[in-house]
Amino acid sequence: LILIGLVCIIAGGQFVVNSAKAIAAAFGMSETLIGLTIVAIGTSLPELVTSIVASRKGENGLAVGNVVGSNLFNLLFILGVSGTIHPITVNLASVTDLAVLVVVSIITMIFARTKNIGRIEGAVMVLIYAADVVFAILR
Repeated sequence: LILIGLVCIIAGGQFVVNSAKAIAAAFGMSETLIGLTIVAIGTSLPELVTSIVASRKGENGLAVGNVVGSNLFNLLFILGVSGTIHPITVNLASVTDLAVLVVVSIITMIFARTKNIGRIEGAVMVLIYAADVVFAILR
């Protein structure tokens, strides 16, 4: 069963990569932009649902831990393993996105110091994300 699951995950990964490349080519967009938007949103939906459910149940530590842990795992472990298996060329757009990630992390830390990320802070975060997507599209 584990082997079948692993094969399905690998096949799904191939499908996502091939589809993302096709979408980028069809719309004349960069693969980086497709990765930052469509692929990122699609792969983050489980974290969204998990964090909403946890938050609604008052399990705030789980909601925050899920998001922080997932991002740390993606950035450090997945990017690290991927680079170990096959070197990754980092383009200027990715460096800019990493700088945005640092700034957004600092803003999130400032919000977290109040011990409450409420509607206003949440709306600000969503607007920052929307602005980043617009910026990524325009560059």
